[in-house]
Amino acid sequence: MRNLKIKPFAYLLFALFALCMVLVALLSGHKITDLKSALFVSYKTIPVLLVLCWLFTKFGWKWKLFHGWLVPFPDLNGTWEGSIQTTWKNPETGEIPGPIPVILTIKQSFAKISCVMRTEEMTSRSYLAGFWVDSDEQLKMLGYCYTSKPSTTVAERSQPHDGTITFEVIGNPASKLKGTYWTERKSTGEVVLTLRTKEQLDEYPADLGTHPMSESKDEATN
Repeated sequence: MRNLKIKPFAYLLFALFALCMVLVALLSGHKITDLKSALFVSYKTIPVLLVLCWLFTKFGWKWKLFHGWLVPFPDLNGTWEGSIQTTWKNPETGEIPGPIPVILTIKQSFAKISCVMRTEEMTSRSYLAGFWVDSDEQLKMLGYCYTSKPSTTVAERSQPHDGTITFEVIGNPASKLKGTYWTERKSTGEVVLTLRTKEQLDEYPADLGTHPMSESKDEATN
């Protein structure tokens, strides 16, 4: 991640290397008496340090112990649920649809983050995502560009499109995502989400309810 705090990370890496070097020397019975012996022990230390770095990037970055001073970005892994309030007006009625139930599935590692948003009628997938974090400016945000693909059943009123969304990450640990989006269709809106589960759901859950446009269509039919 580009927001990793380089100076604390460099200090930590140096301290780990020194500690591992001492432990390797003690366990292997090699004394560091000159440059040659120091280089020999350093060579033996490198694999140990690489394993520790791998463990950190795989698991350790999620630990609260490292957040703030070393890892500035939060762990958002899981499925978030909430609603979208669009500013789009129905051309037939001139009305703005009510809140749209939605989930956002976030898959995050130390180096990458991807987001999939689902409503009853569409699925959007990120293709460029990242954090903006600055403690001095009190800034903690997630943003991504996405491609949205509506289901074939609503193709006559909703076309595939690209868009961008930015979320303010609220809470420590994160408990709420509050965002704004805009699309190439010149539509905008707001999204508010809370964490539903740490699991990453593969489909829209039926218990969140139906899309307001579907409800309007059913009422008109009846």
